[in-house]
Amino acid sequence: MDHIDAEILKELQQHAKVSMKELATKVHLSAPAVIERVKKLEEQGVIEGYHAKVNLKKLERTIQAMILFKSIDCKSLAAFCHAHPDVLECYRVAGEISYIVKIATYSVETLEQFIDAAMPYGTPSTNIILSSHHKTIIQTFSQ
Repeated sequence: MDHIDAEILKELQQHAKVSMKELATKVHLSAPAVIERVKKLEEQGVIEGYHAKVNLKKLERTIQAMILFKSIDCKSLAAFCHAHPDVLECYRVAGEISYIVKIATYSVETLEQFIDAAMPYGTPSTNIILSSHHKTIIQTFSQ
């Protein structure tokens, strides 16, 4: 991967719907050359997919929380989280805590329902997210 591939990745991370013609202009290559480079990045698994960023507030999921679990049944907790519609992310981690789950839900009541439903799988510790910052662009070369 060279500097041009890094620029292509940067642009695609900012604007996944950019046309190949516009992307070619931004990285100073022809459209066919950019198409070939993007195809190679996809084939190599560097680009895994293209995603839409969804505004959770517009979907009325105004309560976000990180829930830390001391799990007594890791496989069942993982299955529960994968099936639950409010779960955004689920991490199995090493240490005193065995799982960290990020959820986005509609209200404190639905948060409580999630916690109650998850109790058979372990002891939760809930942290309401007040604000957050997401790094959306991964730099491939040192600047």
